[in-house]
Parts: sequence; C-alpha cells; structure tokens
Amino acid sequence: MYRRARAEIDAEALRHNHARACALGGTRAAWPVIKGDAYGHGMLDAARVLDGAAGFIVADVQEGIALRSAGFAHRILVLQGAWNPSSLKAAVAADLELGCHDPSQLDLADAYSAVLREHGTHLWLEVETGMHRLGLDRGGAEALERLQAIVGPDRVVLMTHFARADTPEHAQNAEQIRRFNKLRSGVDCVVSACNSAALVSGLVRDDDIVRPGVMLYGVSPVVAQTAIEVDLRPVLTLRSELMAVKTVAAGEPVGYGGTWAPTRGGRIGVVAAGYGDGYPRNAPNGTPVLVAGKRVPLIGRVSMDSLSVDLHNHPQAQVGDDVVLWGQGLPVEEIATAAGTIGYELLTRIPPRVPRIGWPAPVEASGGAA
Repeated sequence: MYRRARAEIDAEALRHNHARACALGGTRAAWPVIKGDAYGHGMLDAARVLDGAAGFIVADVQEGIALRSAGFAHRILVLQGAWNPSSLKAAVAADLELGCHDPSQLDLADAYSAVLREHGTHLWLEVETGMHRLGLDRGGAEALERLQAIVGPDRVVLMTHFARADTPEHAQNAEQIRRFNKLRSGVDCVVSACNSAALVSGLVRDDDIVRPGVMLYGVSPVVAQTAIEVDLRPVLTLRSELMAVKTVAAGEPVGYGGTWAPTRGGRIGVVAAGYGDGYPRNAPNGTPVLVAGKRVPLIGRVSMDSLSVDLHNHPQAQVGDDVVLWGQGLPVEEIATAAGTIGYELLTRIPPRVPRIGWPAPVEASGGAA
C-alpha cells in the first residue's frame, strides 16, 4: 500500500445491510441501487457481493452496459431511461430495462415499439406524486396502457419516488401515497414505491419491488434514527495516518487563512488526507476525527492532501497512528452534518486516487436470484 489515505471496505457489512433490506421488504423483491459507482464504493465489486439479488438499479445506460459487460445477467433497471434512438438501441442490445418519466420517452417507445417487443424489454413508468423531479405529471393511466400495448402487460412496472420519506411523519408522504394508490387502483401491473427511507419507515408495505439504496452502504435514510438504531453497518471507512506531530505556541495560527490558533501552546497532528481525498473542505473547527480510537477536533482549514487536529487532550498520539475520518466508530452522517451536507455526497465524491481495499477477489458473475 503506497497511500496512507484509503477507503477500507467491509463486504460483510454490505451483505448484512442487504439482508436487512430484504427482511424489511418481506416477500417483496429487493433490487439494490448501485448507481454512482455504488455510492462511491465500487459498482462492479458491490454487484459481485450482492450477486444473489433479483435485479440491480443504475442511473444511466452507460452504467447498465458496464454491468452487463462485466458478465452480470441480472435484470438491470436504468432509472433515467433512454433519451434518443442511439441510447435506446444500446440499452435494448444490452437487455436493460428502461425508466419512462417524460412524454418524449413514451413517443420514443412508440417509434421503436417493434424493437422493444422483439427483445421483450421491460419498461418502468415513473409517475409524479409530489416529488416534482422525474415522473409523468398527468395521464398516468393512459401512459400505462400505452406502454403495456407496446411491450405487453407483464413487462411494465409502475413506479414513484418519495420526497420526504426521511421524515415519515410529514404530511406530504400521506399525500403521495394517496395519489399513487389512486393511480394503481384497478390496474394490473407490478408496482414499486419504496426507496431506502420508505422501506425503513414502512410507508408502503404492499408494493412488489423495493429499491434500497443508501441504506445498503450503512447510512441511515431516516433523519430521526441513526444507522445503529436501524441495524445498519458502515461499509466504507475512510482511513489515514498521522504524518506529523508538532508543537504550536499560543496564538500561532494553523493552516491556510489562519482560521484557528491555540489559546495556549500545545501539540497538533497533521493527517495525510484532505479535500483531494474527498474530505469536505468546509468542515468546521471541532469536526470530530478519530486518532488511535480517540476523538479529537479538526482545526484550521482542510488542505488538498492534509488536515490538522488538536492533540491537546491526546498526549499519547504519535506519527503513524491510525486515523478514521468516517466509517467504523465515526458515522459519516456526523461528519456530513458538521459540514452542512449529507452522507450521500461525502461517499460519492471520494476520488479514484483513494484505493478501495477489502473487496473480495472477482469471481464470475451469475444471473441473479430466480
């Protein structure tokens, strides 16, 4: 290992979190969301660990093709769907399932209906129920009939997405459920509503396919509950080492801009990790860092390749000590809150220069669960 900053992966934690999602889903099929390089963990490696899943969910056609090219024969949903003839043809050739959330995509499906029917492509119709992001705004029932006529009734999934499932008591959730239930009433098709937060909160219990995402990686999807409280384990621990320990006199500013200075002389440590390794540059003074298992506060501005910590209350700390920036023993949500963001962002912006260590050796991919 040539870099001190590294992302250590606990594959067993990923398996545990997926098992937790399956348990919450009951008889419903759980399709892991592995978009965004599996939330920064490594898409192909995560897919190998979750090889028994019924299907996988990615963001775009390129991610789906990468999975298929790696040998995965699972059902694969592309949430954003196809936007033009070339992307549709590439998706069909790779046997990908396509999200449809805009009238232009319905027209595209009509134009290539023969191709879609010939390949038995599944289409997922996303309807707007209150998120106001992706989803067909009106005419959901007609759109459903239209897609079923193109590919067959058993190859269309009706889908929606919650905006506030992380706060399950919010009234918008009940309104979204009401709208979705009204649309699905009387129709004969597979439905999917639950993301991680809705699954943990139990907002919907009678859909057919659930879509666990961030919970798979050990992050609580619910604002009022920690990962430990919902029995989730961190999959990625961002680690490094102390590369310097020095004494700074009282009043001497530390780091760029001199945003922190000790009120009395004392020891500080310099950690071999910075915003070039994905640590948030805007993390404020006092953000916790684990040095040899003990919490110490971040001090000064985060640099590209280093950050500093106050060792005043950690006299035993020395060069070479293990440092945890988030993960095992220090939830990523805590660092995200301090930096004014969310765990999703911190996980997904760890750059390629940080090695992911701990994934099992690659094995031949299989076809997923029956």
